[in-house]
Amino acid sequence: MTQNVLSGRRNVALVGTYSSGKTTLLESILSVTGATTRKGSVDEGNTLGDSAPEARTRHMTVELNAASTQYGGICFTFVDCPGSVELQQETNHALMGVDAAIVVCEADPNKVLTLSPLLQFLDTWEIPHLVWINKLDRANGTFSEVLAALRQISSRPVIPQQYPIRQNHDLVGFIDLVTEQAFHYHPGAPADPVPLPPALQAEEQAARAEMLETLADYDDHLLEELLEDIAPPEDEIVRDLRLDLGADLIVPVFLGVALNDYGVRPLLDALVKEAPAPEVTCEKRGIACETDTLAQVLKTYYTPQGGKLSLVRVWCGELKDGDSLNGDRMGGLYDLMGTQQTSLSRAEAGRIVAVARLEGAQTGDTLTTATLDTLLPKAPVIEPVYALAITPAKRSDEVKLSAALTKLLEEDPSLFWEQHGDTHEVILWGQGDVHLNLAIDRLSRKYNLPMATHLPQVPYKETIRQAKESVHGRYKHQSGGHGQFGDVYLSIQPLPRGDGFAFSDTIVGGVVPKQYIPSVETGVREYLDHGPLGFPVVDVAVTLTNGSYHNVDSSDNAFKQAARIAMQEGLAACTPTLLEPIAQVEISVPSVYTSNVLKLITGRRGQILGYEGKADWPSWDVVTGHLPQAEMQTMILELRSLTMGVGFFRWTYDHLDPVPEKLTERILASTGGDR
Repeated sequence: MTQNVLSGRRNVALVGTYSSGKTTLLESILSVTGATTRKGSVDEGNTLGDSAPEARTRHMTVELNAASTQYGGICFTFVDCPGSVELQQETNHALMGVDAAIVVCEADPNKVLTLSPLLQFLDTWEIPHLVWINKLDRANGTFSEVLAALRQISSRPVIPQQYPIRQNHDLVGFIDLVTEQAFHYHPGAPADPVPLPPALQAEEQAARAEMLETLADYDDHLLEELLEDIAPPEDEIVRDLRLDLGADLIVPVFLGVALNDYGVRPLLDALVKEAPAPEVTCEKRGIACETDTLAQVLKTYYTPQGGKLSLVRVWCGELKDGDSLNGDRMGGLYDLMGTQQTSLSRAEAGRIVAVARLEGAQTGDTLTTATLDTLLPKAPVIEPVYALAITPAKRSDEVKLSAALTKLLEEDPSLFWEQHGDTHEVILWGQGDVHLNLAIDRLSRKYNLPMATHLPQVPYKETIRQAKESVHGRYKHQSGGHGQFGDVYLSIQPLPRGDGFAFSDTIVGGVVPKQYIPSVETGVREYLDHGPLGFPVVDVAVTLTNGSYHNVDSSDNAFKQAARIAMQEGLAACTPTLLEPIAQVEISVPSVYTSNVLKLITGRRGQILGYEGKADWPSWDVVTGHLPQAEMQTMILELRSLTMGVGFFRWTYDHLDPVPEKLTERILASTGGDR
C-alpha cells in the first residue's frame, strides 16, 4: 500500500470525562464535514452512536462508537470513547489503536483534575493528544485558569494554539496563535476572519511567545530565530507542532462549543496539518509495515443480528473479505458508521474496520493472515474493585448463565466472574455500581437473563482459642444385617494463624485399624467446612489418640461419622471465634485528598501502614493500609465521592483477624449462627 494512501488517513479517539461533550463533538464533526445531514442530540437520544438502550437511558456513552468522514483531503475515523471512570478499560483498548486523541475538557478548572488518570495513560504509552476545551460559552473559570489546572496534571507542556475572544463575557471568537488571525464565530457556519481586537493584543502576544518558546525547546533553529528576534514563518511553526505532537512532546490546546459547532472546523484543520499519519504511528511503535498483514482487535461486540463483531485496526498490509486471521476465516468486512454497517471488499493499512465472526479473537489480540510472530502491546486489564452476587430471576436460567457471562466478558474484559468456593455465590466483579448495573442490564436485554443482585457474603472463617483433649465420638447403628460401628477419641489444638489444618494419629496396638484412619481424617475435614459458628474452620490441629472397632460392623463410613460427632462436640467446647479476611490496599489519590483517605481507612476499621508520593504521578500519593474485606465492599463508591471520581485502589488478600466481639454478635444474628 502506498504512503499516499496511508498519509491520507487519521484515526482519532475522542476521550474525556463524563458529560464533557465528546459525543456532541462527534455529532458536530460529522455534521460540518457533511457525513450526516442531521445533527443528533444526546438529550434527545438520537445521536449516531450511543444507540444501545443502556446508553439512551443514562444519556452517556457506554461503549466505543466508530464513525468515518472526510475533511481536507484526509479520511478520518473517529472513535467516541466512554467518559465514565468505571468504563476506562474500554477507552484504554481504543487508545492502543489510534494515531492521536482529542481530550475533551470542560471549561471548569475545578473539574480538570478528573482528567488526571486519562492523561497519565496517554503519556505512559506516548499517545499523541491535544486538548479541546468545550463549553466555553458557560465557563466556570477563565481560560487561563483552565490552562493552569491542565498544567498541574500533565507531564507534557500544555500550549494553547488559540486564544478566546469574549464580548460581555460571551464567547464570540478566537485568535489563531500560529497565524495571529482573529475569527468571529457563527452558529452552524464557518468563522469569519476579523481584525485582532486591540484590547487583546498584549495577551495574544504573550500566549504566542509562550507557544514559540516551548516549541524552541525541541528545535534549535527556532530557538536561534527567537534569540535574534526573527519572526519564524508559519510553515516552520506548523512543522514543529506536527513533529512535537507526533512525538508526544507537547499538548496543544484548542477551544470551542461543540453544541454550536464553534471551533470544530479549526480543530479539524489542526488535525489535518498536525496529527501524525498512520505510518508515523507504526514507526513510533516499532511496527515494520513491510511485513505481512497485521491488525489488532480494539473492541468486541455481540450484535443481535450478526453475532460477533470485532473492531479492528489494520496496521500493515491489507485485509480482504474472506481472509483468515489467526486461522479463523472472517465472516465479513465492514465500515462502521455508528451502528450502520457498510460491506467492504478490502481494507488497507491505517484503517479501522469491523470484522464479523472471528470466533477466536479477543479484545487486544494481534491478528495476522500469516504466522503470528509479532505481538502488539495491549492495554493492561484494570483490576476489579466492586462486586455483586448475581442470581437468575428464574431458576431454570442458571444453565444459560455461564455462556452469557462468557460473551459479556468478551465484550468487556474489565469484568470478571467467579463462583466463590466458600459462599457458593456467583460473583460478578467490575469497576463500580454503574459498570456492574450496565452488565446486569445487558444480561437481561441481550440474553434474556434478568438477575437478582446483592452484595456478596463476606467469606468469614472461624477458629478456636482453647484445646480439648480426649473428645469422644461414637457412631453405632443397627438396622438388620451388618450394623455400623466406629469409635474415636480426638485431641483438638489451635494452630498459629495461617497454619491451616493438620491431622495426625498416635494409635498403637491397632485399636483403630490403619485402613479406617483416613476415614477419620475425612470426617474431621468435612465437619471443618461448617463449624459451630456456621463458617469454615481454619488453624486447627486434630490428633486421633484412641478408639475401638468391631470386626464385622466397622466401616469407613462409620469411622467418618464418629469423627464428625467428636468434632461437633469438641469444637463447640474450644471457644470458637470468628475470623474475617483482611486485605492490604494501596489507594492512589491526588495529594489534596490524602487526609480524606486516611480518615476513610480509619473510619472503616482499617490500619494505616503509611503513605508516599506516587511515582511518575505529579501531586499524587499512595496510601497503604490493612482493611477488613467486609469494609471494602462499597469503599470504591465512597473513595470516588471523596476524590471527584479519580481515586482508585488495588488490593490483595493478606491475612485473617478476629472479628470484634460486638460485630461478631451482629454477624451471627444476621446469619442465625448457621449458614
